[in-house]
Amino acid sequence: MKLHEYQARDLLAKYGIPVTRGGVAVTPGEARAVAESIGGPVVVKAQVFVGGRGKAGGVKLADTPEQAEQVASQILGMAIKGLTVEKVLVAEAISYTKEIYLSAILDRAAKRVTMIASAEGGVEIEEVARTNPEAIIKIPAHPHLGLLDFQARELAFGIGLSDGKQARQFAQIASALYRVFVECDASLAEINPLVIRADGSLQALDSKVLLDDSALFRHPDLAALRDSSDEPEAELRAREADLTYIKLDGSIGCMVNGAGLAMATMDVVKLYGGEPANFLDIGGGAGKDKVKAALQIILADPNVKAVMFNIFGGITRVDEVARGIVAALEEVQTDVPMVARLTGTNEEEGRRILAASRLIPAATLAEAAQKAVAAARGA
Repeated sequence: MKLHEYQARDLLAKYGIPVTRGGVAVTPGEARAVAESIGGPVVVKAQVFVGGRGKAGGVKLADTPEQAEQVASQILGMAIKGLTVEKVLVAEAISYTKEIYLSAILDRAAKRVTMIASAEGGVEIEEVARTNPEAIIKIPAHPHLGLLDFQARELAFGIGLSDGKQARQFAQIASALYRVFVECDASLAEINPLVIRADGSLQALDSKVLLDDSALFRHPDLAALRDSSDEPEAELRAREADLTYIKLDGSIGCMVNGAGLAMATMDVVKLYGGEPANFLDIGGGAGKDKVKAALQIILADPNVKAVMFNIFGGITRVDEVARGIVAALEEVQTDVPMVARLTGTNEEEGRRILAASRLIPAATLAEAAQKAVAAARGA
């Protein structure tokens, strides 16, 4: 789950990280009011989940509240990479002498939360890694003790912050960002840039936080911040139906129960020359309503030329899945060919239910994949 910049800024502020003053606005009048409360030059920034906002005209400076109202009227309602701007962040415009990059990520290779810092802030860290990898400092936090004080100071010294006061403030910010990552179950907590002001103090100018969807049940306050404006409709419908769905670029829709089985199914489809159109896991114990919702989501993809069911009936009963398929087909008019491989609990009853349907039966996963690939090609 992504947080908007203003939401990430508010979250970082709760952990004591110095951020720019400001507020969010949904109308030009609100933008003017925020600018008046700041009492100085401001920057008005479009709040959409895409990069390149500045180049698209979604970030503008304003010297007065009147100008803030004017530029907000220009930004609100504009489209940036297909997304309509519905909110703007009005923040104080500050001067600074240097930009720094700082983030906390999960390093799966090291199996630890890793802090990353670079003296080259303000640009994509991937670009820095490509052009000047020596400028990036990485320090893994201890899995039980967390980010230790000396490690935070090492980060500061590693990017050239030799001033003692400045290094201590950086270390405090790094430790706070680590706590944001861990305590909020984030997958990324990033400040880019963290700037050095003329007086030597540090301030977070822009921030980005991604949260782990699987942990949101522990954070209802953060879950309430979700903005689904950039999510594909199919993924929204899938989440509402408690399905795990990811759209892909292929032509064979896959409905499977179990993440591991879904991965294996996609592999076998590719083995026989096909391309999966999606990853869709209906989960264990899925009833006919969930199966029906899953099939509707798959068939809503115009790229789908064939559908393949691969159901192993353990917790999920095969007859329940079969009823869901039949119920969906009664409501969804389609001529897309479908292949079904159903095995496990109550499989004989499930096959009896599907016998009268036009589904193509398959006894094994390999056979189902071959038939699905052939059907998608019109063979």
